[in-house]
Amino acid sequence: MLFLVYFAIIIIIPLWAQMKVKSAYKKYSQVASSSQMRGAEVARKILDENGLYHVGIEETRGHLSDHYDPRSKTVRLSSNNYHGHSVAAAAIAAHEVGHAIQDAENYSFLRFRHALVPVASLGSNLSWVLIMIGIFANLSGMLLAGIIFMAGAVVFQVITLPVEFNASSRAMEQVVSAGVIRNDEERETRKVLNAAALTYVAAAAVAVLELVRLVLIYTGMTRDE
Repeated sequence: MLFLVYFAIIIIIPLWAQMKVKSAYKKYSQVASSSQMRGAEVARKILDENGLYHVGIEETRGHLSDHYDPRSKTVRLSSNNYHGHSVAAAAIAAHEVGHAIQDAENYSFLRFRHALVPVASLGSNLSWVLIMIGIFANLSGMLLAGIIFMAGAVVFQVITLPVEFNASSRAMEQVVSAGVIRNDEERETRKVLNAAALTYVAAAAVAVLELVRLVLIYTGMTRDE
């Protein structure tokens, strides 16, 4: 029974977070911002006001595929947000610029996350192979190796939280100071940013729960040896 409850939780949490962000985005993408600035214009204005003239802005395919690429120093916005005049488009554009500002300021958590990318990639790809071999072959050493690799990926998920929350905090400050939104639009903007942050919280929570479950399996296995 506990096993079923556990799997229900790790399935429900991400689904709930996705529903929240989709609902908030759908609602506020229909609400025009008072400035009537396109997402690309919002991004350019905030970048320029922070002296980041070298950071480019590009349109990218996909729905909510917005991101900042630190390698090419480019803010990439999905078509709806690149061209959109909505509160949601402004919020998301400002959030991605928040990452560009973090990059320019050498924000410690962002640097740490970048350093963890190879570890997280290796951990995600290799951990489950080792874990499944360890569980089915009853090899505690193999399971432990898988858990260690997975731990690297989990740390990456957890360290993503302060990076994303900080970018959202910067976004709120920037859209207000740059005059992109009025004071009465702050609540709507914050709702979009908070909903987006929930997806990262959900991913980190599920990753930690799964790691704890595997550690418990490992301790039970070693106890029986």
